[in-house]
Amino acid sequence: MQDWRWMTAADLGRAIGAGQIDPAALTEVYLAAIDAHEHRDRIYARVTRDRARAEAASAADRAKAGMRRGPLDGVPVSWKDLFDTAGIGTEAGTALMAGRVPERDAYVLEAATTAGLVCLGKTHMSEIAFSGLGLNPITATPPCVNDPEAVPGGSSSGAGASVAFGLAAAGIGSDTGGSVRIPSAWNDLVGLKTTHGRLSLEGVVPLCLTFDTVGPLCRSVEDATLLLAALEGSRPVDTAGTTLQGVRLMVLDTIVPDEVRDAPRAGFQSAVERLQAAGAIVEHRYFAQLFDAFNVAGNLYAADSYGWWRNLVEAHPEKMFPQILERVRGGQTVSGPDYCAGWNMLRDIRKQYATETAQFDAVIMPTAPILPPHAQRLLDDDDYYKSENLLALRNTRVANLLNLCSVTLPTGVPSCGIMFNGQTGAEAALLRLCTAAERALA
Repeated sequence: MQDWRWMTAADLGRAIGAGQIDPAALTEVYLAAIDAHEHRDRIYARVTRDRARAEAASAADRAKAGMRRGPLDGVPVSWKDLFDTAGIGTEAGTALMAGRVPERDAYVLEAATTAGLVCLGKTHMSEIAFSGLGLNPITATPPCVNDPEAVPGGSSSGAGASVAFGLAAAGIGSDTGGSVRIPSAWNDLVGLKTTHGRLSLEGVVPLCLTFDTVGPLCRSVEDATLLLAALEGSRPVDTAGTTLQGVRLMVLDTIVPDEVRDAPRAGFQSAVERLQAAGAIVEHRYFAQLFDAFNVAGNLYAADSYGWWRNLVEAHPEKMFPQILERVRGGQTVSGPDYCAGWNMLRDIRKQYATETAQFDAVIMPTAPILPPHAQRLLDDDDYYKSENLLALRNTRVANLLNLCSVTLPTGVPSCGIMFNGQTGAEAALLRLCTAAERALA
């Protein structure tokens, strides 16, 4: 039964459908593992035992009656602590929201529950989701699966750790600048960043409403495909018969190769060689306008986040981690005209990028240029925190700025991922491509 914790969500679903796994027993295995785990309180903010058991019992009844709601009916998952849960605290990793208990579930949680997924609980996260490191001295900092002294990546830090440590079959997180993909990469998982607007943000505590997206952290591309369908109430993408033969991949040579450290560079280069051996055609291209997109990004993120969080932040700034307080307060000085001009420029850059990359099936790059930093050094050295945080999110932010869908896959080098950026709204094509890429990288 312990082996169940390391199966993919898709395999668990198939075993439930075949009568080999009882959803109630499966949920008890996860709940027992959570309770016994040395890092339980660093990963889970709240465990929803009663809800999980009730949902698992219903899934078991449906399975026995041959009336399963979908391929993941009865599979237990975790939820980042910014998805509203009816009657259960949702605090977004900050003391500013301590004691906040929503009256209803977030829309995507409702959809997932309708599809039969079991809610195990709420996972820790970077404060207000405003960091790619996963360090949170206000609530908790989960460990990285490859180094318990290192941060796990953020802001969906507990979501990634819950899967990596076998405490959930998958985790549901959010991605505003890389918050699904960084913890996925640093914990050797698959992470899907969806196109902005594809999945509902209703009932999701925002960071930047113009960039926030919802996505899964999981063990396989198949899991990501099935979870996307469950979160939006749609049919899963058909990924059968996929191949890399003749697929055109573009290596982006603007900004993202700079300052990439040895391990991520080696992981990326090795992955590219395996993709080419499987038939992919790889070309290097430059996109100069990316510099302009990065130059306006700071104003857009800061103004959006401060606009929503301002009243809560200024009422009790002393309750915040100073690094996060400084970041969110950066929006104080952004003028309305500068904000609008930045968005006008970014929309034009998005059009140019779509035109210049249309001939490629995906654009690839190292998911992160750095390995997970050690938590204590981040706490002790403010300058180190700032530099590592900016580097952690630099490559992933490309997809957020350009409103692309994006997938990170493990390279086989610990905590090093390779990222595939698809076009806006092209999740189906990207998931098919990544299914073939996953086989080549395995």
